[in-house]
Amino acid sequence: MQNSKLLAIKNLSISFSSEGVENEIIHNISYHLYPNEILGIVGESGSGKSVSSLAILGLLPKGISKISQGAIEFNQHDLTTLNSKQFQKIRGNEIAMIFQEPMSSLNPSMTCGKQVLEILLQHTTLSKTEAKAETLALFENVKLPSPERVYSAYPHEISGGQKQRVMIAMAIACQPKVLIADEPTTALDVTVQKDIILLLKQLQKDKQMSIIFISHDLSLVSEIADRIMVMYKGTIVEQGDVTQIFKSPKHTYTKALINSRPSMDRRLKQLPTINDYINNTANSELITSEERAQIQKKIYAQDPLLEVIDLEKEFLSTSGWWSKPESFKAVDRVSFKLYKGETLGLVGESGCGKSTLSNAILQLNKATSGTILYNGRDITKLSKSEERKLRKDIQIIFQDPYASLNPRLTVGKAIMEPMKVHGIGDSEADRKLKVLELLLKVGLDESYFNRYPHEFSGGQRQRIGIARAIALEPQLIICDESVSALDISVQAQVLNLLNELKANFGFTYIFISHDLAVVKYMSDQLVVMNKGKIEEMGDADLIYSNPEKAYTKKLIHAIPKGL
Repeated sequence: MQNSKLLAIKNLSISFSSEGVENEIIHNISYHLYPNEILGIVGESGSGKSVSSLAILGLLPKGISKISQGAIEFNQHDLTTLNSKQFQKIRGNEIAMIFQEPMSSLNPSMTCGKQVLEILLQHTTLSKTEAKAETLALFENVKLPSPERVYSAYPHEISGGQKQRVMIAMAIACQPKVLIADEPTTALDVTVQKDIILLLKQLQKDKQMSIIFISHDLSLVSEIADRIMVMYKGTIVEQGDVTQIFKSPKHTYTKALINSRPSMDRRLKQLPTINDYINNTANSELITSEERAQIQKKIYAQDPLLEVIDLEKEFLSTSGWWSKPESFKAVDRVSFKLYKGETLGLVGESGCGKSTLSNAILQLNKATSGTILYNGRDITKLSKSEERKLRKDIQIIFQDPYASLNPRLTVGKAIMEPMKVHGIGDSEADRKLKVLELLLKVGLDESYFNRYPHEFSGGQRQRIGIARAIALEPQLIICDESVSALDISVQAQVLNLLNELKANFGFTYIFISHDLAVVKYMSDQLVVMNKGKIEEMGDADLIYSNPEKAYTKKLIHAIPKGL
């Protein structure tokens, strides 16, 4: 690493205006990036990570934002003085960016190859034939399987991890000096995430470029970065090399980020949140293995609440107009038992059959064969009216609460509507009273009753989703990736809430996630799925400490551990 600074942000402040009122959201920040270095920027939603990075590329929204003070110096030139035309020469050529969501960054109506080809033709002097050869070489570079196939494929025809690799190929096409990677692995499986991290490290080494890697996950950043910068509420609270930040963090917020994530080797009774650390109220009480054994002894002394026996779900797929349909089993002879008061963790990579299995249990997508016994009764053979009654008993909390809430209904109405359908509460007034109580139980204010979903943060919306699920007084709740889109401290709050509700109401959970640290923290038993089959099943702690199958070992090995 050299002493000369490739990029220097000096006393940068950024303001956004709304209805004539200016609001400063980035407050006088200064940092730098050296040539051939990876700088990690960590912080939660609203900390200013992405906004300050968009400013580097001149991509702040026009009309509502402005750089109120400071400079962004790249190769000794101040980027804040450039006009749009001058920025076009820099974007992609000198500084490139990989965005969080590849599906919304890739053009769905263009093949993947053409999208990279376009960049090369625009920014280089290559001919079309040379640009195609270079695109295929880039696809090989980012380790895409069958580069020729991906070149001709549309974004919807490839997996999430492959889409992210196409985005990386686009970003490095013109061999930029700086690559900004904004949450490039957030929605990906833990194994794909590991692959992308290793790929970025390798590319950085091969191309001698500098990377700014943005994430809300400190453990993940520690696996790729040389130095780390921690942002909180628009300011930089701490900077240093990876070892210093991890081994001896100075700022309370950094300590909270490290400790809010579930530990792999101990079980806290309650996860500490950012506020716990700031207010010095973090509880470090552990659940001992004896306590856990006592709880489980009671759980497994009962008859199972749910029993899945040899369940199969088959789909037909056609690869072309005239081709013969081929069948594949998304769920293949799956059997397990679930007991009242238990949390069963369900893990595996995308496409392993987790969500298909949960949809079959919910009777949203009927199984092809097999039996699902709920309270001793086979629910695959229910009439429509019996199925409707079952809906009350088995609820689901979705990954994206915003997409599952009607934007035109107030929060109170959204929770009351299913209550009315299922005959819960004697009158509107009675139901409203119950909903107000529920809002308090999930840590929300009663005044939220008349507000709309868009007025809430992601964590608050997830609490609304939880309130709506428990309003029907269910016995079993399926949590399908219900905390994966949340910041670490908000995630801690929601996990604590789910455990609290389970203790108070005797809920039973099937907890689905690709975040294995979270699944381990929540689960009594664990089911590991791979290609529609159960790969491994047993006590969550035992599987994590001593996995038997190579696939489970691979999943556990891919978890970002920090230092």
